[in-house]
Amino acid sequence: MVETVAFWGNEKTLKVRGFLAYFLAASSVAIAAAYFFSDESQHNSLKQFLSGSPRVWPKLELNWRTAVATIIGFLGSAFGTVGGVGGGGIFVPLLNLVVGFDTKSAAALSKCMIMGASMSSVWYNLQVPHPTREVPILDYRLSLLFQPMLMLGITFGVELSVIFPFWLITILIIILFVGTSSRSLYRGIQMWKQETSIKREIEEHEEEQVKACSVVIETDCEEPLLPRPQPVEKTGLETFLFNLRWKGMLVLMLVWFSFLALQILKNNLQVCSNFYWFINFLQIPIAVGVFSWQGVKLWKESRNRRRSGNSECVCEASIEWTAMQLIFCAFCGLLGGTVGGLLGSGGGFILGPLLLELGVIPQVASATATFVMMFSSSLSVVEFYLLHRFPIPYALYLISVSVLAGFWGQCLVRKIVKVLGRASIIVFILSSVILASALTMGFVGAIKSITMIHNHEYMGFLDFCNR
Repeated sequence: MVETVAFWGNEKTLKVRGFLAYFLAASSVAIAAAYFFSDESQHNSLKQFLSGSPRVWPKLELNWRTAVATIIGFLGSAFGTVGGVGGGGIFVPLLNLVVGFDTKSAAALSKCMIMGASMSSVWYNLQVPHPTREVPILDYRLSLLFQPMLMLGITFGVELSVIFPFWLITILIIILFVGTSSRSLYRGIQMWKQETSIKREIEEHEEEQVKACSVVIETDCEEPLLPRPQPVEKTGLETFLFNLRWKGMLVLMLVWFSFLALQILKNNLQVCSNFYWFINFLQIPIAVGVFSWQGVKLWKESRNRRRSGNSECVCEASIEWTAMQLIFCAFCGLLGGTVGGLLGSGGGFILGPLLLELGVIPQVASATATFVMMFSSSLSVVEFYLLHRFPIPYALYLISVSVLAGFWGQCLVRKIVKVLGRASIIVFILSSVILASALTMGFVGAIKSITMIHNHEYMGFLDFCNR
């Protein structure tokens, strides 16, 4: 554990800072380029662009489009939830290009798929014990830390999606996804090497024991006359009740209902009115308040343990909680939510890799990220339902596919991890899903941008209030 803390404090900090510098620099260049296209002389084209986005809802029919969407949606949900990233970067282009939904409806249906897969995954994970410790596999402390900032970021992302042109959103997401995918891949390779080293040490130790038993007959090498007491394994119900912590669940639900009430109230107001902005900014003290409450608890407990000489981690994250670490987590939570709002995902593309960077083991990182995504995606689904953003038959069908995929993916991959003894497989799946999302979004963005350039459409910043 001390090695992990030291690693976070030195080498890993430099790498994280390098990643943030890369993202901020590339994003600044992309945003500055958008100002070049924001020409007032194209105001008429802007009006035409804003009014020219009709709603397209194909009927739910048995054809090749539905079959392709079912297969890719099933695989995307299965591996997306295992990696803890959801899969929105795959679902939105799939529903838009293959099935034929408009972009806004595709984003809303993507949230439905993420909600279904994450709910089934959480249900599965509640019946799975922690792989190494006698604690719940869901880290409620980290969930309470990231959930409010993630939801606040989603609000910012949805509003930025109105202002930012599509090509800019595509570039920003590709920049972010390439960076997080590369970091996750590097992390997975490191874990694979560590697992190989541990396996080699175990094999050598077993070989030494066999040689010792073949030369000298020791009592330890023989079967005991009386059976040794074996650890009692918990039943599925006992594990479920042990993993379910009602206090943490109630606080998360309270935050969820608070954001839902504000979103419903905001959607019934005139855009850009004074009361609209008041309700909008009211989300900030709620998110910051819950984050600060949980962050102070982690900081105090971490400080008290260090003073008493206790090296055990406060939660699953193998770091010492300081003010700078908490500020960094708040920034990443906002960034993950903003990406979720821009893309139509649950924010797991940032949260999943971040939990791995904090030293959380892959099984717990996947379960916790999916747990947080369940709240963020379900909040968006309820909001989109009230706004009539998606057709109910298609939503129910895609949710049912995602629910089955979530169970199948978790069950299959967990068994593979158990048989092979390599949790790094989860990290490789996470990196692959993020990379696939970057490639898919890049392909869709390139096609739409070329079409807009060919049609001489407006490609600058849009007006938030006049929509």
